[in-house]
Amino acid sequence: MNEHQHGASWSTAAQATLHCLTGCAIGEVLGMVLGTAFGLHNAATVVLSVVLAFVFGYALTMRGVLKSGLALGAAFKVALAADTVSIAVMEVIDNTVVVAIPGAMDAGLSSGLFWLSLALSLAIAFVVTVPVNKWMIGRGRGHAVVHAHHQH
Repeated sequence: MNEHQHGASWSTAAQATLHCLTGCAIGEVLGMVLGTAFGLHNAATVVLSVVLAFVFGYALTMRGVLKSGLALGAAFKVALAADTVSIAVMEVIDNTVVVAIPGAMDAGLSSGLFWLSLALSLAIAFVVTVPVNKWMIGRGRGHAVVHAHHQH
């Protein structure tokens, strides 16, 4: 029986989710800021945020696995395998929360509502995504794929 058949620890899942949250948050915040600053329609702002969350999430993972000596194409495949589900769950949750908060999408960059809604949405997305990552890592999927390429 390998280590993944025993399941992942909550600590490992939280660390993997925090790693994912970092990339997602960078992309999400940047997308929301740009969409709001340029007066984009709410749907366009959400799409921009989601695209940037995936870009930054994958980029952070690739940065780490490229250091282990993987070629660019292989690093991209690892990032896809490691982060796609985690980022997708986070994006569904955090965008749903922001959209559900009355006035949050229409609040300006100087509004406390804008920033508090964004922070709350990312916190809720983290809490919801930790068990997803725990389940995936425990089955040798998700962020477990990245761990195979880290130097010890």
